[in-house]
Amino acid sequence: MITASEPSWITPFTGLRPTDFRKLITMLRRQGLDRPRPGRPWSLPLEDRVLLVAAYWRTNLTLRQLAPLFGVSKSAADRIVDHTGPLLALKQRQRFREGTVLIVDGTLVPTRDHGIAEKSKNYRYSTNHQVVIDADTRLVVVVGRPVPGNRNDCKAWVESGAKAAVGKTTTIADGSYPGTGLVIPHRRPTGGELCDWKREHNRTHKQVRARVEHVFARMKTWKVLRDCRLKGDGVHYAMLGVARLHNLIQAG
Repeated sequence: MITASEPSWITPFTGLRPTDFRKLITMLRRQGLDRPRPGRPWSLPLEDRVLLVAAYWRTNLTLRQLAPLFGVSKSAADRIVDHTGPLLALKQRQRFREGTVLIVDGTLVPTRDHGIAEKSKNYRYSTNHQVVIDADTRLVVVVGRPVPGNRNDCKAWVESGAKAAVGKTTTIADGSYPGTGLVIPHRRPTGGELCDWKREHNRTHKQVRARVEHVFARMKTWKVLRDCRLKGDGVHYAMLGVARLHNLIQAG
């Protein structure tokens, strides 16, 4: 069976080194997440519950496939994902130091819950997630609430709450955010050409903004972000949880 007591299982299913995984468990215990609760006790210790959730996000196996690997029933695995997933959510930054530069972009997550998803430009029912990273550290600092995938980035930026979370902090974005107050590339005038300094600014802007695309590529190694079967807030907590794991790997 898969268990966190065997360090060789940790990195393949979490992306974390065993030492970083133990630090995560210590942080969760300090938050009181392993206190006894009324009713039937958990069938797995905290370490294995966290590993099960990370394995679910990482592999996107169904719970019917994943549960036997941890020696629990499908219904027990379902309860663990519903309870432990939100506890792993990224604690989003509330304040930013002076001079901080952020980068924002939206990414589509194919989502099977049609109550929160809509057909988008990838021709699948998806949700649009506005993700903000620190340009220097490349750590995720804000993840907006998911909005239907047919929303353009300008609307999603406001509706997801990402704009309110960032406030007046300098934020770089691509050309799909006109009129939002974000730093976007210069647009070529109709029938004309950009001057040299604007072309140079666009080139530099593109190089810096590419960092958020690199973050998306790393986050989507967790396959739940390629085809999410979770309902309701599940896709939001999955995105927040993956963002937290990404930050731990990046900082580690």
